[in-house]
Amino acid sequence: MKKSVLFLSAALCLALNAGFGVQTAQAQAVITLHGASQFNDDHPFTKGLNQFAELVKKYYGKPINFVLHKNMELGVEKDYFAYMNQGISVDYAIVSPAHMATFAKSAPFIDAPFVFRDHEHLNKVIAGKVLQPIADEIAQKADVLLLGWGGGGVRNIFANKPITNVAGLKALKIRVQGAPIWTRTFTAAGMAPTVIAYNEIYNGIQTGVIEAGDNEAAGIEQMKFYEVGSNILLTRHAISIRPLCFSGKALKRLPADLQAAIRKAAAEAGDFERNIESSSDQTILDSLAKAGKAKLLKFEDRDKLQAMMTTELDKYATEIGADAIWANIKAIK
Repeated sequence: MKKSVLFLSAALCLALNAGFGVQTAQAQAVITLHGASQFNDDHPFTKGLNQFAELVKKYYGKPINFVLHKNMELGVEKDYFAYMNQGISVDYAIVSPAHMATFAKSAPFIDAPFVFRDHEHLNKVIAGKVLQPIADEIAQKADVLLLGWGGGGVRNIFANKPITNVAGLKALKIRVQGAPIWTRTFTAAGMAPTVIAYNEIYNGIQTGVIEAGDNEAAGIEQMKFYEVGSNILLTRHAISIRPLCFSGKALKRLPADLQAAIRKAAAEAGDFERNIESSSDQTILDSLAKAGKAKLLKFEDRDKLQAMMTTELDKYATEIGADAIWANIKAIK
């Protein structure tokens, strides 16, 4: 009798331990993906990345964990792209095309001044898959996949002095993104552009290294650029496009059904983020003005500014072999 009880007890322990082992293995098998955002929860980028995570969970239908590193915890967008290229630290992020120039010169071109006429034009270009050749080139050369298209924010110049026309822009020390097309177009308009890291703009204006920068309303608010550049020149010189990226190396390590869920979720999350950002611009600017934090200045020479920058844009497109893409973008009505 004692032997039977001992045998049953041992068997029960083995069964329980086996069950615990299975549960532990299952727990260990739950995949964790890491994302990164320069901003806090209120910024459209962060909201878009959170939406991406929720959609992946929905379409995958299995346990999966997401960790979103916010507020520059893992650096800035340039760092995120480098990590995704290497397949370490960051699996997904929204990144400016300016940081892809090393791998494809045509990537920053699509985010340059006056590429898109308005939000309707931007949406049609995306829907028409006109930008797919750039996504293909980045995937091939950087092993980073552009799976969704966010952005939609209108970029204006913020400065530490009031400027209302092209003449006032002459020799303006302005920070630009780290891609040649930005330096060239701003130089063509008479400014003195310099490349400074995004997280150094505030201090740059404060110390006099630069006098101005350009950004979407959400960025101006989040980074408090209005504290050092309270004059917002309504140049409306660019509508941003911000790809939702995923590391190719990281994606290859994942199950096929999760890969499919990620691709589907990223496309939808890109549209989600773009809608949020494009619809919030004016509200943010008006709020800053109403609170006395910034002055919104009408820019009288926008057409002149566009002509000066577009001339340089045409030249650059020819130089880098982006004529076909540029022609296709302009052809969208």
